[in-house]
Amino acid sequence: MATLIRTSDLPAAGRHEAWRSVVCDTLGPLDLRIDPAAPLRGRIEMGRLGPLGVGRVETSTPHSVHRTPGLIRRDSPEMYRLVLPMAGRPIVSQDGRTSQLAPGEFAIYDFTRPYELAYDSAVRLAVFSLPRELLALPVDPVARLTAVPIAPDDGTAALAAPLLRRVALDHDTYQPASAARLSGVIATLITTALAERAGQAGSLPVDTRQETLLMRVHAFIEQRLCHSDLDPGQVAAAHHVSVRYLHRLFESQQTTVAAWIRRRRLERCREDLADPSLSVSAVGARWGLPDSAHFSRLFRKAYGMPPQEYRRSLTVRA
Repeated sequence: MATLIRTSDLPAAGRHEAWRSVVCDTLGPLDLRIDPAAPLRGRIEMGRLGPLGVGRVETSTPHSVHRTPGLIRRDSPEMYRLVLPMAGRPIVSQDGRTSQLAPGEFAIYDFTRPYELAYDSAVRLAVFSLPRELLALPVDPVARLTAVPIAPDDGTAALAAPLLRRVALDHDTYQPASAARLSGVIATLITTALAERAGQAGSLPVDTRQETLLMRVHAFIEQRLCHSDLDPGQVAAAHHVSVRYLHRLFESQQTTVAAWIRRRRLERCREDLADPSLSVSAVGARWGLPDSAHFSRLFRKAYGMPPQEYRRSLTVRA
């Protein structure tokens, strides 16, 4: 992610003009409104994740940016922007709605229509730019959700918000192939979270609904690997689908539900075996495999050696 501006690198006298240039020209066209006498501190970074723009904005100086009708006539790319505060409470306004976002919430706004984004105190923001065609939703439902807070309480938003935050923080660590795949996952989650908020999740394409459901199922399993009684029936019931339909979903992964649970348990066990403070039996029990003999057989089949021997091999390599 490239640093577009860092005010600490600039003399105080030139900071306002430099910040205005980045915000208004590079990220715009936008109109910046700021007290010229206010000390300006902050940083703006931008990068790409496939077709997505990913940015981080950090500032302690109250100000606002405006997308005006005149600026829209000058240049109006067909895209949405999404803002997610990691710290602070920005205020976003569009289409007659104004919302102050809490950390972890996100909101979308349309770059082809007037909007305002304001900070009345220090903020750290993740900002995403999405071409319109990436959202598998008609314009009208999205227009009813601009500047509406999407809380990460449940549903798909509970997956989308933490992922957006993580991607903004870890952007520089992704390889190109991973970035392309991840951009599709992000677009799918945002689309589904908006559709759920609009009460139109059933109108999404079947493949979008299935992909989102599979991601939710994976997250559900991950959170419950420690429960030894976790099985396909519980997973299906929690997502209001039949066990048969759940198995069909996992066919696209070329595995079964039970095999996925077993694989993820063993992967977690393998990670924890590097911690000498945990006994081998404690590692198995921690991830839903309390029978030591059963755990040893499964581990040997997956990795070619029992867990105790695997732990010894880690010591030798160190």
